[in-house]
Amino acid sequence: MTQAVSSAPSQNSLAMAALLIGGAAIGGSPIFVRLSEVGPMATAFWRVALALIPLVVWSQLRNGAATDKPPQRLSDYALLVLPGIFLAIDLGAWHLSLTMTSVANATLLANVAPVFVTLASWVLFRSPVSGIFVAGLATAIIGVVVLKGGPAALGGGDLAGDGIAIIAAMFYAGYILAIGRLRSRFSTNRIMLWSTASAAVCMLPLALFTEPSLLPPSAFGWAMLIGLAFVSHAGGQVAITYALAYLPPAFSSLTLLLQPVVAALLAWVLLSEPVGLMQAIGGAIVLIGILIARRG
Repeated sequence: MTQAVSSAPSQNSLAMAALLIGGAAIGGSPIFVRLSEVGPMATAFWRVALALIPLVVWSQLRNGAATDKPPQRLSDYALLVLPGIFLAIDLGAWHLSLTMTSVANATLLANVAPVFVTLASWVLFRSPVSGIFVAGLATAIIGVVVLKGGPAALGGGDLAGDGIAIIAAMFYAGYILAIGRLRSRFSTNRIMLWSTASAAVCMLPLALFTEPSLLPPSAFGWAMLIGLAFVSHAGGQVAITYALAYLPPAFSSLTLLLQPVVAALLAWVLLSEPVGLMQAIGGAIVLIGILIARRG
């Protein structure tokens, strides 16, 4: 009995570490997208298609070690495919918004997904939401606004592009909620394989119809796509999917607001984009908001 009780905090600590690592890994995705040599939709397709390589290898190495039951009914398969559909719409909408509105607007509005996760968890699943958590959520979002240059930076966008970025946030919230529900029934490995494959199937026709070419012209271009697929998707999403078995989706989505902070730091180190005082303050506010929400 004592051993079972003591294992819960350790599992939560491991899940929290996985969530932070996953958020950091996904935070590097804007750098890979920025350096990609193909268009935004083609980049989104390769992000999920190439990620299947390490996921399949991992599955083979496990050799059926998953403890979950395989899908048995048509509804089981539909539920496993659903997160990938949500993810494909999220990626397509976000990449499209980047071409229609300012980068600041697209990034900020796409990162309001925790608001939709919190609202949907409360409305659909009656999940309790404490005042402390809401305060932490509000603080973290304020931090993202400051990180992106403050309210003044949001004035130069296109209204349609802003709306599409919000749609991206809604579907990413759906992705997080769907993964969270599936983790009570299926393993991380099974969920990631099905959701990633279905996202790739959804993104392929979109990329074929909207991009002049799917193939990068150089080895560097392939390296950026492989990094995006292996690090940001296969690495980051696997870590987040694992964490969702032990942490509430609302808090998990809030912690992912670390992504713009990580992106700013990587842009500073790798692309020599300066980190000003406002960005540093914004990053600190995001971290404070997450710590406040953690207490709630």
